[in-house]
Amino acid sequence: MPVDLPPECIELESLSRIAREQGTVEDLAVVEVDSIRLPITSVLLGCSDPRAPLFIVVGGVHGLERIGARVVLSYLRTVLESFAWDETLRRKLEHTRLLFVPVVNPGGIALRQRSNPNGVDLMRNAPIPDSGGATPLIGGHRLSPALPWFRGGVPGQVEVETQALIDVVERHAFTCPTVVAIDVHSGFGFRDRLWFPYAHTRVPIDHLAEVGRIAELFDVTHPEHFYRIEPQAQAYTISGDVWDYLYDGYRDAQPEGSFVPLTLEMGSWQWVKKNPRQLISRVGPFNPQMPHREQRIRRRHFTLFDFLWRCVASPRAWAERSAEQRAEARWRAFDRWYAR
Repeated sequence: MPVDLPPECIELESLSRIAREQGTVEDLAVVEVDSIRLPITSVLLGCSDPRAPLFIVVGGVHGLERIGARVVLSYLRTVLESFAWDETLRRKLEHTRLLFVPVVNPGGIALRQRSNPNGVDLMRNAPIPDSGGATPLIGGHRLSPALPWFRGGVPGQVEVETQALIDVVERHAFTCPTVVAIDVHSGFGFRDRLWFPYAHTRVPIDHLAEVGRIAELFDVTHPEHFYRIEPQAQAYTISGDVWDYLYDGYRDAQPEGSFVPLTLEMGSWQWVKKNPRQLISRVGPFNPQMPHREQRIRRRHFTLFDFLWRCVASPRAWAERSAEQRAEARWRAFDRWYAR
């Protein structure tokens, strides 16, 4: 079956033309599928200071979860169009930065498959040794690319898409003391979940206090929110998680800094429940099929994104706190997520 240029890539190219007037657009790598060249593109907006607080928004890691890329593209469009008239947004960008990587896996999207064109699950592909405690199969394996969740056949060998994401995050995040990231996925349950590392172990991360404070601020600022916030490993454990790898790398580069990488796992089962015929389609279990439903999902998470960007711009509320305050926040977070 011939491969067409995915609409997500077309939309990203259109937005890139606007973004070049306001920031920096970079093709991190190029993936070729049936002679079609598909770039992995990043957009960097904001001030030029490499130490300025950074908010990272990522999508399209799994090719079947197209709605993740579309949500990120919608938010990018909103930011770009607002820049033309919104003076408040412009002032915020004078001392913060936004990094978008909307379509990490364009080849997988074009081929309508979860993995990249080589059959590798990019969220299992980071150069991390096998933990030994990963959930069987779903947690990543090296058996065969014919099976889902394949890590890759050679330990330490990283796919071009994985390396592109690692490189751009290391280049822009490892220089600054305050970073929040969100990676948008779909396909897990009836509820939207916000996961934070670690994915390979149930041991709490060093920044548990900071994650806890962000969760507390979100709870009081948006008490009607519908997200379940929890450690990713409480759902299942995996080997080779990219955000585990980047989190540990950031800790080495910025021992005193704060990096909170989050994964938004949109609960696609709620879309299937409303339209069971979606199960017939290959992409149906992971994406809303009705146009009005997709429009609603594409804008549904803007409140969360804006909140996280405000957290980046206001680190005193959650990152820059005394040792005593941090210890208290860590204890509350431990009681919230690990006491059981």
